[in-house]
Amino acid sequence: MSEQPADLACFLRGELNSATVTHREHVRMAFEMLRRYDFPEAALYYSRALQSLTARAGVPGKFHQTITVAFLSLLAERLFEHGSGTFEAFAQAHPDLFDRSVLERLYSPERIASAAARTIFLLPSALAR
Repeated sequence: MSEQPADLACFLRGELNSATVTHREHVRMAFEMLRRYDFPEAALYYSRALQSLTARAGVPGKFHQTITVAFLSLLAERLFEHGSGTFEAFAQAHPDLFDRSVLERLYSPERIASAAARTIFLLPSALAR
């Protein structure tokens, strides 16, 4: 595992100020984690870090497991296709990842808003029974 940036270490410990963590920073943290960990580890650490961030911010219910894992999976696939490089190059090659609605084509509004989706990872709507 390569050395991690200080802000990633803070993110993993849940010490970042959630009020200043933008969607772009969430994507960058995911990018950095996926470069250092295999997918199952990254999903575990990323989920825990987000749960800690939302808890410290006093909004633990804001954490959403399906969005977290689905988005991380999408990033992992793009990172696999794009190869290694800088975050800036990755961001430039995949601008859709900075649109929070990127998962809307995979999940129906009802499915993504469900209590189950907040708690466990649900497959995209087309794959559900």
